[in-house]
Amino acid sequence: MKIKPLADKILVQRLEAESVTAGGIVLPESAKEKPQKGKVAALGQGKVLDDGSRSKFQVKKDDQVLFTSYAGTEVKIDGKEYLIMDESDVLAVIE
Repeated sequence: MKIKPLADKILVQRLEAESVTAGGIVLPESAKEKPQKGKVAALGQGKVLDDGSRSKFQVKKDDQVLFTSYAGTEVKIDGKEYLIMDESDVLAVIE
């Protein structure tokens, strides 16, 4: 199944949560926090501006991004979890 976000929405696949702390403690699945990092899987066409043109995205497909804790809506597509969020929920691009 393919999914194409609309307007200024982006589709982000969350990266896996860390399973070992910096001190070497192995975390059980129930203790892991959902990561705030992900990879951009798809982009919409951009927000329609007053003059009828579309704004350009600051992120591109396959960028690794940091986003806010409560960003987007979780969806499951072909057994994988994704987030659909506004581009404004992205805090930074990881280089």
